[in-house]
Amino acid sequence: MKRRFLFATLMCFVFPATAAVAPEDIARLGKDLTPVGADKLGNGKDIPAWKGGLPLDTSHQPGAFHPDPFAADKPRFRITAANVAEHRSRLTDGQVALLQRFPDLYFEVYPTHRSASYPDYVYKAIKTNAGRAELMKYGAGVTGATMSSPFPVPQNGLEVLWNHTLRFRGHSMAYTAVASSVTQGGQRIDALREYEYFIQYSIPGAEPADLDNKIFFLKRKTLAPAQMAGGITLVHETLDQVRSPRKSWIYVPGQRRLRRTPDLAYDTADSNTNSIRTVDQVDMFNGAPDYYDWELKGKREIYIPYNAYKVHQGNLKIDNILQDHHINPSLLRYEAHRVWVVEAKLRLGYSHRYSTRRYYVDEDSWSIIYAEEYDEKGELWQVTEAHTINYYDIQLVYPTLEVTYDLESGRYYAEGLDNERGATINFSRELDANDFSPNAIRREAVR
Repeated sequence: MKRRFLFATLMCFVFPATAAVAPEDIARLGKDLTPVGADKLGNGKDIPAWKGGLPLDTSHQPGAFHPDPFAADKPRFRITAANVAEHRSRLTDGQVALLQRFPDLYFEVYPTHRSASYPDYVYKAIKTNAGRAELMKYGAGVTGATMSSPFPVPQNGLEVLWNHTLRFRGHSMAYTAVASSVTQGGQRIDALREYEYFIQYSIPGAEPADLDNKIFFLKRKTLAPAQMAGGITLVHETLDQVRSPRKSWIYVPGQRRLRRTPDLAYDTADSNTNSIRTVDQVDMFNGAPDYYDWELKGKREIYIPYNAYKVHQGNLKIDNILQDHHINPSLLRYEAHRVWVVEAKLRLGYSHRYSTRRYYVDEDSWSIIYAEEYDEKGELWQVTEAHTINYYDIQLVYPTLEVTYDLESGRYYAEGLDNERGATINFSRELDANDFSPNAIRREAVR
């Protein structure tokens, strides 16, 4: 759906003012707060203190699957529809709804490992960002930041959201994976895709003025099935998402031309997802935040997908991962962690298929782990899980699998299934902005 009355509506709302983090709060980073701004201490029960996370493994081969550093752990307990009331205080509304909707689903809760870690130069960048980063007018973007999350001590929901959007994701990455939409009866529609990213925002040594209003460049190419093979989506993601929206192009093999797509945003259906997911649900949330009012609800302790190395392994068959109604729960791992909770309410005068959205953001990585979407009647419609791991060959936290469940239809969509490909994400691929120009894509398309 399209924006309506954008400028007039924007002028009717007061967005949270923000300035750089206070010097006394910056001084807390690396002391009572971790270098990314999380509480360093544990809760004295089942959440331990952060002690640096997983160390860098220089022996790991780029693109190889990551052995599970916690393979010896045993589940502490299992949460099911039958005992969900006992654990309600540490579950989200979406988790409860999933267990009630699918009685054979369960969550295996394991010991908590605060494994999130980043390179020292990322920690340095976060501290620098804290002293100079500011939200743009209307929360449309961020100024004064590079490399990673800009607000380690957030004051409002928009700052938490931008911490997720701008979290460190390496400098470039390339991988091939299956995305699958699964019907209520268990039938699958699989698409094999090739992904390439160049993260301009994290160029080493770059200053904010060097970024040319770019966060990253993305090329997504469909390899199979045959009727969709050769289709390419090209995205130039911007830092100012409202006054200078993302640029995007689509190449359709049958048309044999690359065309601009100004509507590749907001609640446009994400291609090949059987309309389960919208474009702004990719990576849990992306794009301009201007359709919603964002409220920071505070922190909670909940059980979330974490250290998902079991489902990450290359020798797994996709048939063993995707079950009729949900992902195979025996392959998933949940742990107790603290999360920031942010709620977004659709603004008057705007149209989007989700009226309310709630996000749960891991304090140790600024990654959105859970997303919950509500329809116009206020009924919970969808729940999305990000099953993350620490890619310890470069030290960053990123999903190995994202799953969106449609509670109304009983369908779900899974993305990131690289298990049968022989390789996972390669963060060492040599890429730059020139590889993502429209002319480069045109040349590739005709080869």
